[in-house]
Amino acid sequence: MHKTVVMNVVGLTPQLLGPHTPHLSAWAQRGKIATIGAVTPAVTCTAQATYLTGKYPDKHGIVGNGWYFRDECKIKFWRQSNKLVQAPKIWEIARTLDPTFTCANLFWWYNMYSSVDYAVTPRPIYLADGRKIPDIYTRPAELRSELQNQLGTFPLFDFWGPQTSIHSSQWIAESAKRIDQKYHPTLTLIYLPHLDYNLQRFGPHHPSIHKDLQEIDAVCGDLIDYYEAHEAQIIVLSEYGTTDVSRAISLNRIFRERGLIAIREERGLELLDAGVSTAFAVADHQIAHIYINEPSKTQQVRRILEETEGIEQILDEAGKVKYHLTHPRAGDLIAISQSDAWFTYYYWLDDRRAPDFARTVDIHRKPGYDPVELFTDPTIKFLPLKVGWILLKKRLGFRYLMDVIPLDPSLVKGSHGRVTDSPVEGPLFITQQGDLLDKRSIDATEVYDLILKHLRRDNGS
Repeated sequence: MHKTVVMNVVGLTPQLLGPHTPHLSAWAQRGKIATIGAVTPAVTCTAQATYLTGKYPDKHGIVGNGWYFRDECKIKFWRQSNKLVQAPKIWEIARTLDPTFTCANLFWWYNMYSSVDYAVTPRPIYLADGRKIPDIYTRPAELRSELQNQLGTFPLFDFWGPQTSIHSSQWIAESAKRIDQKYHPTLTLIYLPHLDYNLQRFGPHHPSIHKDLQEIDAVCGDLIDYYEAHEAQIIVLSEYGTTDVSRAISLNRIFRERGLIAIREERGLELLDAGVSTAFAVADHQIAHIYINEPSKTQQVRRILEETEGIEQILDEAGKVKYHLTHPRAGDLIAISQSDAWFTYYYWLDDRRAPDFARTVDIHRKPGYDPVELFTDPTIKFLPLKVGWILLKKRLGFRYLMDVIPLDPSLVKGSHGRVTDSPVEGPLFITQQGDLLDKRSIDATEVYDLILKHLRRDNGS
């Protein structure tokens, strides 16, 4: 098989290629580019599972970045076990075709406990005193110390949250080169998330995006130079396109006002009690899975959704068939927002009653995706002083709460999840192997086939 590298440049679209991406633009001009018809929902976990299995969510089971685990009555986001993906992965198929094939997965999701040969993914250490310490999970296990001794501790707080920066993508890129030098994998999957941050903060048309494009372009240019020098075929692709948004929809607040949401009070704060709620929404960018515990209320819930401004489509069973979302993990109904809107997970009606984790970066306890975690609260006076005091407590080993995240969804200016109206605003696929890409537009499931064709190129396939 032919050595192949897949660089997942999150958020990159044809319309973002240009003067601020000189390396990527020049490289694309030498090769071929196609737009990708994004899968629904157009979110990280679903897109990656589709690319790596060649199947839609109704087959691989990844219906979003999170969903309601019905048997546990819990909403869970950002699970990491590869066992959740219910279809064969491309490296498993490739290994049956060539027993010498090996695969390295650098930060693509569902990377833990997978059958890849080499894996690196974030895995913070959560101490009993409440502290969170940056760290990684690797396969083989000794890679964990080797990489962090060579490159420094993985910059977790630059990977997500208000502090996000190019440093996390740079670290991932450097780790990919180190693994290539040591193990020479046949297929390397590299996740480069940098563009995603400010695209969500400010939207794709904000001038500040120019700097982000230049930064990720430099990382990609370096990787392209490195892998071409090592005779690897390179694929550059992305998962989705981000659109400008100007309004947020809080379905759980609407459901609560209609008496459909159950709340459990703890220390004067409110927690969503999904297991005994009549109906609730699991918000995931521009998609919301609606779970209905009392089927007799389905029509009532649907009417509420139909009356809610900003919702473009409501998928019932027939709609889920059309979008390949007929899976037990999916909601009983699925709401898709209009292009300028997105869904929050908020369910409280008084910010004073919001749970303590609402004002922190806490991707696992929040019952929905929260892009407001990319901001610090502008109403906090002397924010640097507060953060410094919290960090001092952390260093001294005391319990602390980094409660600096605002509760203002209007801050968010970009979102995704809904398939974009224009293909140039959506994901892309670029390769130098032009004979393998004979279309200007491909389906998300075809990415799997194209990667496999690149791998098998030496076999004449």
